[in-house]
Amino acid sequence: MTGITRSSEGLDPRRRRILFRSWHRGIREMDLIMGRFAETTIADMTDAELDTFEQLMDLPDPDVLAWITGEQETPPEYRSALLDRLRAFHLKLGDHR
Repeated sequence: MTGITRSSEGLDPRRRRILFRSWHRGIREMDLIMGRFAETTIADMTDAELDTFEQLMDLPDPDVLAWITGEQETPPEYRSALLDRLRAFHLKLGDHR
């Protein structure tokens, strides 16, 4: 079972694919973090943000999870405004659990 609540109806094929991939990461924690973030932001992401999000999804889950949670510093080549938004989104969700 996924946690997806947003329908992909009305999304272009690229956004549909990204939304699906964000909920099928391999590590459940990443499904929840990236899936929820994508559900909330996918419709409004720019092409550049979609590029960045896809690049993050191509990286190993343990690395990205460590960057999001602050367990490891993000390497300079992966620092981005989108990753900052993803991290802030995760922290905001953590405050409401």
